[in-house]
Amino acid sequence: MDYKIFRIINQLAGRYSVLDMLMVLISNKVRYLFAFVLMLMWFRGYSQRKVTVYAVISATFTLLTNVLIQCFYFKPRPFMKRRVGILIPSKMNSAFLSKHTLLATAVSTSILLHERVIGAVMWGVSLLTGFSRIWVGHHYPSDIIRSLFVGSLTSIIVEKVFGSLKIMNRKTQKSYAPLRK
Repeated sequence: MDYKIFRIINQLAGRYSVLDMLMVLISNKVRYLFAFVLMLMWFRGYSQRKVTVYAVISATFTLLTNVLIQCFYFKPRPFMKRRVGILIPSKMNSAFLSKHTLLATAVSTSILLHERVIGAVMWGVSLLTGFSRIWVGHHYPSDIIRSLFVGSLTSIIVEKVFGSLKIMNRKTQKSYAPLRK
C-alpha cells in the first residue's frame, strides 16, 4: 500500500515542469521560509520570542531524535530498491523519518501551539514539504506520516516540559522572595 501511494504521487514527477520546479523549490528551500518566519516572530515581542525559542528547542530535539533512530534503524529510500523518478540527487542514508518534514513540523507545531493562524499556515507548508519529498522520489508516504507525528510530538513535549519548568520557576521565586528580604 505504501509503495502504491508512492507510485501514484511519484509518477507525476517529470510530467509537469512547473510543478516539478515548485516541488524541488519546496523540498530544498522551504527551510528558509521557516527561518524567516522565526526571525520575524523574534522581533515582534516577548511572547513571540518565547515561541521562537520553543521552536528552536523542538527542532533541536527532533534532529537528535532522528540521529538516534538512524543509529539503530535503516530503511532504504525508494530509489535504492526500485526504479523511480528522482528530480534531485539524494544521500544514500535512511528514508525512515524525513529530516525536512521533521524540522518543518517541529517548528510549525511550536508556532501553532501559540499562534493559531500563522501556525496553521506553517503546518500547511509542512504538509507540502512532506508531499514534495514523495514527489521528488526521496521518501515513502509512511515516512512522511511518521515524520509529521514525531515532529509534532516533540514540539508538544517541549511545550509541556518548558511550560512546567516556567511554573516551577515562578513557585521557586515566590518561595525564596521572603528569604531575600
